[in-house]
Formats: sequence, C-alpha cells, structure tokens
Amino acid sequence: MSHPPSATFFLVMRRMRVPLITLVVIFAIGMLGLTLIPGQDDQGQPYRLGFLDAFYFMSYTASTIGFGELPYPFTYAQRLWVAATIFLTVVGWAYAIGSLLALLRDRSFRAAIARAHLARKVARLREPFLLLAGYGRTGELLGRSFDALGRRFVVLDIDRDRIEGLDLAPFRADVPGLVADARDAVALTVAGLEHPRCAGVLALTNDDEANLTVVMAAALLRPDLPVVARTAAPLIAERMRAFGEPTVVDAFAAFGRHLRIALRAPASYQLTTWLERGPGAELPQRGEPPREGRWVVCGYGRFGRRLTEDLSAEGLEVTTVEPSPDPDEDTPEIIGDGSDPRVLARADLGSAVGLVAATDNDAANLSLVAAARRANPDLFVAARQNRPDGAPLFAAMGVDALLVPTEVVAHEVYAQLSTPLLYRFLGLAAEHDDAWAAELVDRLTDLCGRRLQSIWKFRLDRGRAPGLRAPLAAGRVVLGDLLRDPDARERPLRAVVLLVLRDGEAIPAPGPDLALRPDDELLLVGRAVARRSLDVTLVDEAAATYVLTGDRVPSGWLWRRLTRTG
Repeated sequence: MSHPPSATFFLVMRRMRVPLITLVVIFAIGMLGLTLIPGQDDQGQPYRLGFLDAFYFMSYTASTIGFGELPYPFTYAQRLWVAATIFLTVVGWAYAIGSLLALLRDRSFRAAIARAHLARKVARLREPFLLLAGYGRTGELLGRSFDALGRRFVVLDIDRDRIEGLDLAPFRADVPGLVADARDAVALTVAGLEHPRCAGVLALTNDDEANLTVVMAAALLRPDLPVVARTAAPLIAERMRAFGEPTVVDAFAAFGRHLRIALRAPASYQLTTWLERGPGAELPQRGEPPREGRWVVCGYGRFGRRLTEDLSAEGLEVTTVEPSPDPDEDTPEIIGDGSDPRVLARADLGSAVGLVAATDNDAANLSLVAAARRANPDLFVAARQNRPDGAPLFAAMGVDALLVPTEVVAHEVYAQLSTPLLYRFLGLAAEHDDAWAAELVDRLTDLCGRRLQSIWKFRLDRGRAPGLRAPLAAGRVVLGDLLRDPDARERPLRAVVLLVLRDGEAIPAPGPDLALRPDDELLLVGRAVARRSLDVTLVDEAAATYVLTGDRVPSGWLWRRLTRTG
C-alpha cells in the first residue's frame, strides 16, 4: 500500500501510541505528586510547586539533564517521590525506545518509508522516464544503455539486493528504485505508472504472471503508454495482447528469427545484430550457417520446439533429442541424454550439418557441444546460455551461434525504445537481399569503423533545421550534399543515413541523390564529430548554403547588409 509522508507520520504515531501514552501518564503522575506534596521555602514556610514548575522539573529530570531542585531544596517527602518517578520514567523511556527500535526494524514499516521516499523522488521528476518492472540481467543491460542515452528510468524489483545496488551503479543520474512485487498494482502506481512524465513501461521479470499483471495494470491505468513485455509462453503472450497493443518480446522466437535470417542472408544477420547491440558494439563476424542438410536439436522444450519449427520452415531436416519428453507435447524422435555417446550415435552426427544444444542447463549444453565437436568437428554449433556467469565457458567453446535469452530481450527492447525508427529499419532490412546488407555494412565500416558509433534522428522542420528552410522549400537539398563538412565541403561527414521517413513511407539506406523534403525524418549512424557538424548545417543558413552550393556567404546580419549594399 502507498504511504505518502502524512500517512507515514500517522502510521508511526499509531504504532507508538501506547509507549507515548505511557510516558505522558508517568509525566502526569510525577507532576501531580510534586504539586500535592508540600515543600518548604527558604524561610521554613510551607510551599507547593505550581504546575509549570512541576512540568519544568519533570522535563529536565526525566530526560536525565538534572539541573537541580527548584525553586527551593526539596523535603524528604518530595525527594522520595522524585526518586520513585525517576525509576518510573526510566522504565517508560526504555519501553518507548524499545518500541521505536522494533518499529524501525519492522519490515512493513520500512517498506512504507521506502515507498514514501520513492513517491517523493518520482514526483520530482520533470523529464520523461521509463518504468522498469524487473531488474535482472535484462533490466541491468537496458538500464546501462538508456543511461548512456541520457534517458531516465525508475526500477521496481522484488530482490532487495538489486535495488540497493542501484546506489553503487555508475549511472549518470539518480535512479529511483523500489523493492516490491511487480504484481502489486499499487506499487506500480508509486513507481510512476500514473505520472504524466512516464513514457513507457517495461515488464522484464522472470515471472510470466508478473509480466502479465504489469501489462494489465498499464492497459487499465494508462492505456496511452507504450508497453513492452517479456515472455516465452504463447498462451501468456495471447493474454497480454488481449490488453491493448503491447509489444511482446520472446527470446526464443527472436533467436529463431535471427537464425533464419542468418541461413538466408548472413550479411543481413550481421547488420541486424550489430545495430541491435547499440553504440560501442564491435562488428560481429559474418557466419555461414549451412543452408542444406540435417540439423540435430538436443532439448525439445519450448525453445527446442520453436527452433525446430523455424528450421523446418527453411526446408531443413531436423532430428530432435530429449531425455524427458512432455507427454502433452510432440514426442521427439530420439529419447535420451544427448551427451550420451550411444544417443549421439543414434542421432548420427557424422551426417549432420548443424547441432543446437537447447536445454535449460548450461552444463548439459556445454557437454553436448563438446561431444558433438568430437563426433563431427565440421558441425555448425548453436547453444543456449541460461546463466550469465557461464559466458566465459561458452566463449572458450567457440560456439558459432549463442542464445543468451536476457541479452536477446535487451537488444530487442533497446532497438524498439531507444529509437523507434531503428526498429522500423531493422524490420525493413530483413526484407532486402544479402548483397544490399553487405554493401551497407561496407559503407558503415568505411565511414565509421568497426565499432558502432552514435545513432540519432532528426526532422527537417522549422524548429530543428531553420538553416535549410529556404532550400528545402525550393527542393534544392540533396542528401549527398547535406552530408558534407561545413568547414571543408569536399570532405564528407563520417555518417550514414539508415532511413528516411516521408509521409509515413520509409526509404531504407537512401542513396546520395535523394532530394529531401520539408518534414522528412532521418535516422543516422555516425561519429560524434559528424553529428556536431551536421547540427551546424541545420541551424546556420550560411553553413547550409556552403555545403549545398559551395558558395561562401557572410553569416552575420551586418555583413549580409554590407554585401547587399556593395
């Protein structure tokens, strides 16, 4: 339940009600006795303390300050009463302090304080942010990528260690986090689901039911928000799609789709995986999976069945192996442990062209890869890595294609949310032939190197490109001229335009002769210096005239007036 600051205060007061009442009663009894027991003044005359003096005396005596007796030395009767009240206040304070410490250790109270603290931090956000429900390996990879782009995000996770680790992570901005179950709709609200600056929701937990709950909450409370959810279960995916139009990411389906692309067009697969990994990624090697022959899939679970369907759709023969088949699903061709030499002999790896180690156990998959390599060193080997700590072992095995579900989901989500145009480009790139993709990869590496540079977009409108307003209206802006250095026109900028979006129509990898129009939206990859130079051309009318025509014109208002006068 959400606890704003005032509600948290009343919660504290409610839990501390009995200890505070006990202290008040002890103070009242002590004050009453001091006012009723007679004392003596300095003349030996009877004297009684007033309520103010009694309250003042009890205040500093009960708090152990002890200024002394006032306004006159006490009689023995008064001192006996004071001694009794001191013992009572010690007991009262011990009870109150013990209750307070117990309250501070109470899990529900600490959760209420954490929620109130997060609610304040989220309320102070003044820029768009993403809500990440689930901060496992996938959430961590996405968090780093979004932070590098300067995008804010709020994290909700059931693991306390992950949330506490946010304070130690090297993020550029503060990352609010809350320890809570993603199935708690109130916790999602506290984390910013209903905040006007919330720009999207990501359901990335390892629990399909929790991800489904996040999708439902977002659809019911904020139907306008884009939602991306992770699941590998077709039934859960259908339930998610019943609530609005969430983007459902299935790591198994994505890997199968990528493998099919790699079979048909290795260069397209190389380009797609490179761009999905984000800025800083090294250009992956261009593999050559066998396009003909028989494959062996060891592990006929959800991933194995999905991959078998993808390979069969490409016209390939597939032999399936599973030690414990599901009675409710299709029966594999061979029942047995794939790492057993007798089972491998039945699978006849010598005549196969590819093997997929598709179980949910990393040790089993590594054993399968090692056994397969011994049986047939020429096999194309794909494997599933389930745990991130197994990465060095799989790297040492030299697997040709590796599925890391958390990384596949992270790359898919990053491509969709970092720059929506990039995700659209990736979909269009899969429709082109391999020669087209190979040429684009060569252009990118020639201009930008083998490490992926910045990816950005802009629109050719008045606000973003005031320097090009007149040339655009006249139809005199050609893409090849626009991508020139505003300091030296003969030098091209180290940037490549991946996509031009015009009136809803996408033009992938346009040539240098494309004439640009007002309100065209461009997606580019290039070096940071190229981006800065292009920004100058877009804003400065003189720089734009120079890169488009080669003519140097004065940039200042005074120089332009003098030029016209001359």
